[in-house]
Amino acid sequence: MTNMDEALVSAVCEVAREAGRATLQFHGGAVSVERKGDDSPLTAADKAAHALILDALRRLTPDIPVLSEESSEKDVAGRRAWSTFWLVDPLDGTKEFIKGSGEFTVNIALISGTGPVLGVVHVPVTGVTYWGSQGAGAFVARPGQAPVAIRTRPANLERLVIVASKDHAGPQVEALLQRLTTASTANLGSSLKFCLIAEGKADFYPRLQPTCEWDTGAAQCVLEAAGGGVTDLTGRRLVYNKEQILNPSFLAFGDSRPDWLALLEGR
Repeated sequence: MTNMDEALVSAVCEVAREAGRATLQFHGGAVSVERKGDDSPLTAADKAAHALILDALRRLTPDIPVLSEESSEKDVAGRRAWSTFWLVDPLDGTKEFIKGSGEFTVNIALISGTGPVLGVVHVPVTGVTYWGSQGAGAFVARPGQAPVAIRTRPANLERLVIVASKDHAGPQVEALLQRLTTASTANLGSSLKFCLIAEGKADFYPRLQPTCEWDTGAAQCVLEAAGGGVTDLTGRRLVYNKEQILNPSFLAFGDSRPDWLALLEGR
């Protein structure tokens, strides 16, 4: 990476941390919840993080547009004309946030063409920040510690750790977990599932329930930079700036050698 790239990464990590601090002002007490048009929850923490990130990124890179989960429908439709843009989920894991859990994140990705080239995932409650970029690897920084490079691990099919969503595992994933008697599971909210694989602490995250591009962009970049992959069920890399903001079903993994789809389908 060039010095300018390193400066950008550092700046975006700090934006994510600032947004994380903004969410914590609303965490732990009674949470007032609105409902968006798709019936998903919206809190004051989502709004505060969105406003902070939008302002900070516009100052940092005035020529690069920003698409956030809380952006207008006009921006969602207009993004198709953007070749490069910031893709933001200001609070990923709102349901976990409402429960009082610490399993929510701030996600900021830079999309170029159809894929993420920089991703930052910050965990406000623990202060841990993950980031990755094309060609420069993936890293984690814990409070008071120097950043450490992270890498996925080779998969041991006899001792897999499979990551599942707390709220959205689905019947096919449940059947997989019942079938693989030697596997262990980690149930996590938000984009932490990708980061666990990127750190070499888990192997496989099948997601067959709906997600949107802002849910996955930053964490996909971290995982890919750590040596893993995220593909649709045909084996193609999960791509961005599609006509639909919804993602297809996908498989996230640390080791590309096993046939993960065959494993999921019991073949």
